[in-house]
Amino acid sequence: MTDQNANPVSPHDRIAAERYRRSRGLWRVAAFVALALAIVFALGRFALPETVGDHIARVVIDGTIASDPDRLEMLADLAEDETVKAVIIAINSPGGTTAGGEELYEALGQLRAAKPTVAVIKEVGASAAYMTAIATDHIFARRLSIVGSIGVLYQHVNAGKLLDTIGVDLDKVASGPLKAEPDFDEPLEGAPRASIAALVDDSFQWFVDVVAERRSLDRPAALALADGRILSGRVALEAGLIDAIGGEREALDWLAQEHGLAADLEVATVWPEPEQGFSLLDVLLGGQARAMLGLPEGPITLDGLVSLWQVGAHS
Repeated sequence: MTDQNANPVSPHDRIAAERYRRSRGLWRVAAFVALALAIVFALGRFALPETVGDHIARVVIDGTIASDPDRLEMLADLAEDETVKAVIIAINSPGGTTAGGEELYEALGQLRAAKPTVAVIKEVGASAAYMTAIATDHIFARRLSIVGSIGVLYQHVNAGKLLDTIGVDLDKVASGPLKAEPDFDEPLEGAPRASIAALVDDSFQWFVDVVAERRSLDRPAALALADGRILSGRVALEAGLIDAIGGEREALDWLAQEHGLAADLEVATVWPEPEQGFSLLDVLLGGQARAMLGLPEGPITLDGLVSLWQVGAHS
């Protein structure tokens, strides 16, 4: 029996109720997707690396080179890992800081004493990146790869005229005449310039020495190539800066021929590690993820001496 006092449901109320029901469903789906993304991100950030058997490790040196204690530890671990039968250093970098290049050079020298190592230069292997390559047993590059740029750089900007124009005057109290020199409101000259030049030359002479030693070149021949020039892979091969034209496939063939490694041995990338740089979140959410998490979008700012080809915003 129908209750005569019950208020009939209007069509407008029925539509509103249906919209409310649907919106609740959409919010449930959105909440589930957000939770799933959070779980996937957590697994990608903290999951333990997969256990593999005998393999060839691939270390990727990409972008600007700087010192990195985690990378040092990883290279030391590779030397001790009996399942790692060889190491490929995959390079695509214009260089970086002189200290970062030296750090990689020394660490790869220790690794080279324990495992066969081979460098593969992709588009660019210049300056500190070339310093990295010569630390390995063998260097491959493409015919049109950019190789070389052997040298050291210190840049100074004299903004004195600009500061005068806007009415800014700088002053300081220093413990000595070369402390905090050169100032960016003054030209680089006199004792500050001589001091910086001596610093650059000391780093440069070491760079030339290791090129001559590792590439079996007379020092005058190495010095002749160390005027900062870049070379194609083909010319670098003729000059003795690399060993062969090719990429990773040719590097694997060389490891098989020279060190008797199985041709079907797995190659596993061990650096950068999967959890570094929130790479999984970047894949899922795009570049905006870095901005939301406060991570830098642009290049690393380099202070001090650099061994770098093409200093600029896109290096």
